[in-house]
Amino acid sequence: MEKSIENFIDYCKSTLRIEHCNPEAYSPLALAYIGDSIFDLMIKTMVVSAANKQSRKYHDEVSKIVCAPSQAKMMQGIKSSLTEAEHAIYKRGRNANIYSSAKNSSMSEYRNATAFEAVLGYLYLNEDFIRLADIVKLSLEVLNGSEDEVKENDSRETMQNDSLDIDGTNDIEYESDGSGD
Repeated sequence: MEKSIENFIDYCKSTLRIEHCNPEAYSPLALAYIGDSIFDLMIKTMVVSAANKQSRKYHDEVSKIVCAPSQAKMMQGIKSSLTEAEHAIYKRGRNANIYSSAKNSSMSEYRNATAFEAVLGYLYLNEDFIRLADIVKLSLEVLNGSEDEVKENDSRETMQNDSLDIDGTNDIEYESDGSGD
């Protein structure tokens, strides 16, 4: 399966004359732009392959998953599972200067949804398709109420010291040394 994906990507790059890129060099909004498309395509493929329905029913089902509030919930649920590089992309996406306004979500949700899409765009452009699929799977588990099934991976420490705290949450967790200080 992965071989056919690689063949498809290679063929597209060759045919469309797409040069290899360095995802870190892209703006967070460019990463979110491509991540939005990839996530939408993955969810649409999943929904269509599950059952034959009218297109409006597909749209309604997909829209519940790809909207900003759902993406923000997924991002918050998987944040502890991100690698250090993915967490850096998450922060860049969340803190990006967004010029559009959130239509059906709070600004905090919109920023976290942008961060989610940026991480997916980063993984796609890095051609890390296995990790991309794993992140989407974890995200859907979170969305479906299986947060307790999403295991924290202690070997993947995330950067907890956010330089800019846009959404008003404190990502730093403090451990008590028992002294009461």
